[in-house]
Amino acid sequence: MTMLRVTGLIARELSLNYEDFSKVSPEHMINDIAAVMPGRNGQAITLQGLISLCQPSQEAQFLGLHGSLDDFHASIPLSAVLQGGLIQYAKDGQALDVKSGGPYRFLIIDHAACNTDDIDECANVKFLDHIEFTRERGFDNRPEDEDEHAALHAREHGE
Repeated sequence: MTMLRVTGLIARELSLNYEDFSKVSPEHMINDIAAVMPGRNGQAITLQGLISLCQPSQEAQFLGLHGSLDDFHASIPLSAVLQGGLIQYAKDGQALDVKSGGPYRFLIIDHAACNTDDIDECANVKFLDHIEFTRERGFDNRPEDEDEHAALHAREHGE
């Protein structure tokens, strides 16, 4: 089973698997993502739940989101997603599979409400396998304009 590595400016580095997510405190569990993100399906923990496990230092200002399957990386301000970030780990009570964007997905409940240019739809990262807490902005290869964005989605859909 694929692990989610959590590293960087944190008190405790983690390697989490599907079972570890189900043990997170109930206050940080989202049993039906559709309740907070209509149209989505699955189970997740809040970013606050992950933070309670790894305890980032005050110096951590950015969240590096890394998906090695598609070599996709986003570095976003931690403060912008602190309240609305989710880590999806399951769908229909089963570990999230690649077809659904697994092994894990980072989702932002309302990315438009973040009111920052750093947070866009592409900050919702699929194939997530590594989260990194950093002092400064890290590697980010998200599309920078509409043409790059359209090309990314065309590749995803085999066009």
